Amino acid sequence: MTKRQKRMFAVAALVAGVSLAAVLGFTAFRKNMMYFYTPSDLLSGSLPAGAALQLGGLVERGSVKRGEGLLIEFVMADCSNQVPVRYEGVLPDLFREGQGVVATGHMDANHVFVASRILAKHDENYVPPNVAKSITTADGKHTCAPFKSVTAASS
Repeated sequence: MTKRQKRMFAVAALVAGVSLAAVLGFTAFRKNMMYFYTPSDLLSGSLPAGAALQLGGLVERGSVKRGEGLLIEFVMADCSNQVPVRYEGVLPDLFREGQGVVATGHMDANHVFVASRILAKHDENYVPPNVAKSITTADGKHTCAPFKSVTAASS
């Protein structure tokens, strides 16, 4: 084998190795990616059962119920639809009714979203972008009663 052939073989092996690493990296990234959904998206039925995802919406007023220990149940809404959420753990200090939250978890067989993590934004006027689109009209005003106080507060 000539010196030139050895170099070409080394370059080809290097390119193949980098390509393989890139393919494996992108595959792992795609499998671990979690998409953000609204309650309407979740209830459309197009998501795979048991898939890990992030659900964003507003905590419906009057829906928070505390159970045994650290169990909390509440309803997350985006004006069009509502999803019951169950979470066991310590809630963020800023969690409250009417607040925008993002829950990470999965949908169980009883159509209850089981959250493993709850995030609450520091600003009381926060509405996740996908939820904001689903609850506003073309003129930019919110369309349903649970969110009118958010519009008034942000004006």
